[in-house]
Amino acid sequence: MTALSTYLSRDWLLSETPSSRTHAAWVRRYRGWLQFRGNGLAMVGLITVIVMIVASLAAPLLAFQDPSAQDLAGRLAPPSAAHWFGTDELGRDIYARILYGGRVTLGMVVAVVLLVAPIGLAVGCIAGYFGGIVDRALMRLTDVFLAFPRLVLALAFVAALKPGITSAVIAIALTAWPPYARLARAETLTVRNTDYIAAVRMTGARSGRIILRHIVPLCVSSVIVRVTLDMSGIILTAAALGFLGMGAQPPLPEWGTMIASSRAYILEQWWVPTIPGIAIFIASLAFNLLGDGMRDVLDPRQR
Repeated sequence: MTALSTYLSRDWLLSETPSSRTHAAWVRRYRGWLQFRGNGLAMVGLITVIVMIVASLAAPLLAFQDPSAQDLAGRLAPPSAAHWFGTDELGRDIYARILYGGRVTLGMVVAVVLLVAPIGLAVGCIAGYFGGIVDRALMRLTDVFLAFPRLVLALAFVAALKPGITSAVIAIALTAWPPYARLARAETLTVRNTDYIAAVRMTGARSGRIILRHIVPLCVSSVIVRVTLDMSGIILTAAALGFLGMGAQPPLPEWGTMIASSRAYILEQWWVPTIPGIAIFIASLAFNLLGDGMRDVLDPRQR
């Protein structure tokens, strides 16, 4: 009976003649998942991202020691059964700090994405739909932010505010939204004069409703792909701010800050700065692989 229900469910999801819009949406999602699942590297990226997120959230259960507990007698100890990744210059367990540091670094990434994606999407859709002076004004503002390297501009914003996680998130968000605005504008320009939008406009729908209900949904898939691909860059920027002392402040565990505080030991006690660097590398690579897979599924130009 279970096998029969599974077969019927799969048959329903692969139907060539959907019975409703909801059915068609589920068919499209399932076929996208099958395409994504067929990409081995994308699945590796997805599994790695899930493992890192779960491990960070479950840090209190997985970490054997307090990440801030100091033991000067056991400082700079190499990896062992007692300390899987060794200890740092203050005798703190690096394994515990990596787990708790994932909360900080990945949390900053999520916060930046939640700020950046809506801002960039709104600016791009408004500029592309109205055109004219609105388009020129918003795009010139976008060009101003694009004219500066992201890290340099983020450093300037953090210096103007106050070093810390909140300031770093705001600074990264303020420097990361222009590419999303450009992408959303390009997508909007391709659909604003289509018969579909003209028909909606003839029904008396206002511009705000047209943008929110009909333009934005058409741009979301491209923005999702761009966000996923940009997450690795956001991780590197957050780690760079931490390394330069502008992000998370000690003793808070954060991967970039951990590298900065231990860079003097890179030759003798290599594991102290190397392991946080490996964590940054794995997270960045995983998001890149995940983004490539999502681009193949969501980007119509790749089909």
